[in-house]
Amino acid sequence: MLTVTPALDWEWATRTGGNLTAAQRRALTFGLLRRTAPSLVLGRIRHGLGRRGAGRLDLAELRLPDTALARAAEVEAREQLSDYLLAHSYRTYFFARALAELDKVDFDDEVGYVASLLHDLKLETPTPGRCFAVVGGESANEFALRHGAPAERAESIGAAIAAHINPDVAANLSDPGGFVSAGASVDVLGRRLSDLDAAFVGDLLARHPRHHLKQNLIDCFEAEAAAVPDGRIHWLKGTGFLQLIKLAPFAD
Repeated sequence: MLTVTPALDWEWATRTGGNLTAAQRRALTFGLLRRTAPSLVLGRIRHGLGRRGAGRLDLAELRLPDTALARAAEVEAREQLSDYLLAHSYRTYFFARALAELDKVDFDDEVGYVASLLHDLKLETPTPGRCFAVVGGESANEFALRHGAPAERAESIGAAIAAHINPDVAANLSDPGGFVSAGASVDVLGRRLSDLDAAFVGDLLARHPRHHLKQNLIDCFEAEAAAVPDGRIHWLKGTGFLQLIKLAPFAD
């Protein structure tokens, strides 16, 4: 799923727990410097200049996935997530859907919705030596199977969650992992925020407030990096990821 290191897929995630080799860390750093960082910088410049795109959703009229699995995921998210993560998970879906519609790409709405709602299930409870996104993906896969999803769709949800912190995956919104990553990247880093209509963003933040997202996420990522020293969050921390969260163009 990741352009420079295609081995960072579901099989890799479940086999290794999301622990990186030295070669994988070098490849990730190369990809970050070559593609991800320049696009983030350009987006920040556009946003700073007041240039906003047309990406938007009519939140009052929008129809959410209404399958049994989607409804079960809503209940699971409300029961398991803290207020700030629940709101972040909803914003992840809405941001991703707005970008996907803006880019005119096909996406699996049910898989994207369920994966967005459940992508941070394990963020607040780090597992020593095993990445939160992998543990969360495994939990979501099992959750989907319990609620009657075919094995292939359940795996697609789990794989999307495991992959969403791969730096390059957000470039492909038709991929469930890219869908979740793109939406989360808007909310966490402000990536592609300049492609979205300002009134839509304001409406979304009013409906799903941030609840001091920046500091809460930084605290979680610090704990994750300490618990999984060979994981992607520990690597991202070394690239200045936590500082980028602080600098995201949101108040909190």
